[in-house]
Amino acid sequence: MVETRAYALTVSSPLGELWLCVTERGLCRVTCAAPPGETVLRRLARRGIASPQASGHAFLERTATQLREYFAGERRYFTLPLDLRGTAFQRAVWAVLLTIPYGATATYGEVARMVGNSRAARAVGQAVGANPVAIIVPCHRVLGHNGALTGYGGGLERKVALLQLEGVLLRERPPEKSVVSSQ
Repeated sequence: MVETRAYALTVSSPLGELWLCVTERGLCRVTCAAPPGETVLRRLARRGIASPQASGHAFLERTATQLREYFAGERRYFTLPLDLRGTAFQRAVWAVLLTIPYGATATYGEVARMVGNSRAARAVGQAVGANPVAIIVPCHRVLGHNGALTGYGGGLERKVALLQLEGVLLRERPPEKSVVSSQ
């Protein structure tokens, strides 16, 4: 397998350091661990992406700028090229996540319905958990069936911080209805 050249940058954020990785096609990884662990590098290699070099690649600079704007409350959506590699189902789930608006949430079941399989909530959960581009592909906007906070690769405290940044009101009890209607 021919490996795709990759470039990386660590940026500071209110969540701590974020590690960004891009290829010539676009952003392929955002992780809250900087520097990334061996697991992240192995996942990249399995997807045909070489160990990244430190670089001032234009996609890295664009990503860092847009993330700064997001955390400052000046950006509600990202306009970045993405190089998302995964199964067809994972890519379908990630595409649905990109449609969940800033300040809104959806449940795993609602995402499953939007993907076209209302019985696939658990599989959706696995695909959401495999999202390689946290924040940009907004997996933090997905909640449990009763509006409960569920796992987040960067930790639940980061998920709460992202949702609060976007103005999502988190409640002790389940919401009466979901913010995102099923389509």
